[in-house]
Amino acid sequence: MSADHSMQTISRTIQILRSFSKDEKELSLAEFHHKLGLSKSSLQRILNTLVNFGFLEKDEKRKTYRLGNELYYLGKLVEEHSHLLTVTKPYLKAMRDRLGESVYLNIIEQNERKCIAFEEGKHDLMTISYIGQTSPLYAGASAKLLLAFMSPEEMTNYLQQTTLQAITDATVTDKDKLLGELREIRAQGYASSYGERVIGVCSVSAPIFNRWGETIAGVSISAPMIRVSEETYQQFVQAITETARQISEEFKFSIA
Repeated sequence: MSADHSMQTISRTIQILRSFSKDEKELSLAEFHHKLGLSKSSLQRILNTLVNFGFLEKDEKRKTYRLGNELYYLGKLVEEHSHLLTVTKPYLKAMRDRLGESVYLNIIEQNERKCIAFEEGKHDLMTISYIGQTSPLYAGASAKLLLAFMSPEEMTNYLQQTTLQAITDATVTDKDKLLGELREIRAQGYASSYGERVIGVCSVSAPIFNRWGETIAGVSISAPMIRVSEETYQQFVQAITETARQISEEFKFSIA
């Protein structure tokens, strides 16, 4: 087998695994074919291999595939050994327990905000996210925070290549106005938003820095706007900035 053919097979395997999502937990051969545009014969060979190694499970009656336990085991290893997650998760839980609201850890991946850790709030009415959820970098506090702390060159490139589309009526779609907000976020050290990405949700986010002063992630808290008074908002700002500072302090002395 040539090196090019091997790389093609690996690429197709990754495409298959990435086809699953929170909304599409089971897929058939025909659905893979429709999503990826790959031949059914090629798909079938790769799917059979993934099933044999435990990365996928096949429902013989329904002729569908779902993610297998082997990926769960590998995911747990990543969670246990990821320095970022290991350091931050106790802080996320502590803030969730203190304020009762949902707390998130976010990074930039492929020019999108991606949630990599989530602690669910304790109220009956609460905001919900999930690990792996993505959103545009220009909408919502957790995303704009990461955009604001990009390097000037990275931010310019992103904005030049991105069309700002309204997700809600509160989404900022004017680039000059967005740039003004990003400058303010960077100056004050945190971002906040009201219904920019999810209607009725207030969110506050602050940056986590490594020992070289680079932004490696953002920590966020969100709640239904109906529950957020001015006093509550100030509590969020104080808690999120203090938590982000404490986490950054740990990374300042870390060798990982």
